[in-house]
Amino acid sequence: MAVDYVLEDLMGKLGEFGKYQFAQFFLQVLSALTAGMHMLSLVTVAAVPEHRCFIAGVDNSSLSQVSETWHSRPIIDAIPLTETGDLESCLMFNASAGDHSRIPCEKYVYDTTYYKSSRTIDWDFVCDRRWMGAIIQTVFMLGTFTGAVTLGGLADKIGRKTVFCWSALLQLFIGVGVAFIPEYFSVMVARFLLGIVGSAGAYICGFVLTMELVGPSKRTVCGITFQAVFAGGIMLVAGWGALIKDRQLLQVVYGLHGCLFLAHWWLLDESPRWLWMQGRAAEAVDIVAKGLRINGSGIPLDKDYFVQKAKQQAAVEEKSSAGLSDLFRTPNLRMKTLNVCLCWFANSIVYYGLSLSAGKLYGNPYLILFLMGLVEFPSYITIVFVLDRLGRRSITSTLMLSGGLCCIVAAFIAQGTTLSTSIVMLGKLLIAGSFAVIYNYSAELFPTVVRNSAMGLGSMCARLSGALTPLITLLGDSFDPKIPAVLFGVVALLSGFWVMFLPETMNKPMPESIEDGENFGKGDTWFSQCAGRKQRQDSTYPDDPEQMVPLKTIESK
Repeated sequence: MAVDYVLEDLMGKLGEFGKYQFAQFFLQVLSALTAGMHMLSLVTVAAVPEHRCFIAGVDNSSLSQVSETWHSRPIIDAIPLTETGDLESCLMFNASAGDHSRIPCEKYVYDTTYYKSSRTIDWDFVCDRRWMGAIIQTVFMLGTFTGAVTLGGLADKIGRKTVFCWSALLQLFIGVGVAFIPEYFSVMVARFLLGIVGSAGAYICGFVLTMELVGPSKRTVCGITFQAVFAGGIMLVAGWGALIKDRQLLQVVYGLHGCLFLAHWWLLDESPRWLWMQGRAAEAVDIVAKGLRINGSGIPLDKDYFVQKAKQQAAVEEKSSAGLSDLFRTPNLRMKTLNVCLCWFANSIVYYGLSLSAGKLYGNPYLILFLMGLVEFPSYITIVFVLDRLGRRSITSTLMLSGGLCCIVAAFIAQGTTLSTSIVMLGKLLIAGSFAVIYNYSAELFPTVVRNSAMGLGSMCARLSGALTPLITLLGDSFDPKIPAVLFGVVALLSGFWVMFLPETMNKPMPESIEDGENFGKGDTWFSQCAGRKQRQDSTYPDDPEQMVPLKTIESK
């Protein structure tokens, strides 16, 4: 599958990034804001406050502040202490037995210092029922997985704009409606659907629309901007959570952000590249002509010429039969595929593991969550400037190894200290950077004929690890608090080391055929580069290297 030079000529007339591309990009990138918001909204809506057993005759309500009765003598006499001197969260002394035997709590008292209400408080999702709250987040992540698998292909068939707008509209209705659902299993269904349309449907299509519209030199910046706006959504979760204490009203406010997309039905344009590939060249040319007018370029556009060329290409075009299975047929391509899949898996599990741990760090949870989003921005800004200078492999490997070490070191430092929180924040900054790079790196590693399949496979691995993350965090409650962080760190270290065996793609022509993909980068590893050996050149590329082709089915973080 060679580059469609007629289509590239048509899109090239728009320029790299004019007023039209900026206006469309602004509409598209809003999907990242709501995706980040819905992804971590349960951190506030279903927050798990400090809690202890309800002691009859001492407590009058299930809600109180730690400073009121938590350290009074009657409470200390009724509830055992942990090794650190804190009250046990899930146990109390058996008063009826008259000894110091311990029994599980029958009712709970929740600390209202930061959270006045949440799903956890309403349904007592603590202690032996803690897993029920984690399952809701897991189901949401499974929704994003399902959306990545189904809506990406649907957008290829019926259009990016159609899937984007319908997903955005459903996101509004479900995001608001879930606030009023009183029953557990119905909430899970609603969260699953919200994952499909909110953090998969609108976000994927918005990202792809951007990649297919802006010029090649601006794709890295625009892609990183999507990641930064996603982080902005996380910061909005914290901001609204700090202002609105009622969990039902808070969820409604989160859902109402879907109103940002109501005008998209009229303002957002379909992808000219998609229209062209669907044989709708006349519509594609009309959109480009509209863009030229808005950009004020004054470049003439011969509509009849491009429509005729499209018809001629359609008559002689040969369809590629390459598919997902071709990624595993040959040894070099198979190893690169497995390597990239682990990289997506590792980046996602550490990124969401650290994000979801915000509520467990000591201090104001809203401030910590806000900083968790804010800390990503320096990483993204740095990546924009160094990605095309230092290379993909070295940046990805270094950030993952450093992020993994931060996770492990933080696990063995006493929680609540400034040092511990700082190391966690540093780990989030590092892993956010590598997560951003892997999008570009994956697209450049694989041949054109299976590039979309490879990106989709990597994204599925990321969604799978995202779904596992809330369950892994439960290991810290059931066994040892160090287990989740150490596990996240080990996975990141293993993947970061294996990335060293991937070839560098910076300033290299991207492979086109399966044969090119198999031969691409043979012998090119970090170790061979350090030893000064050159990679094998078994494949011949065309004189005019392929530019980044439109990515049709990319999944987001």
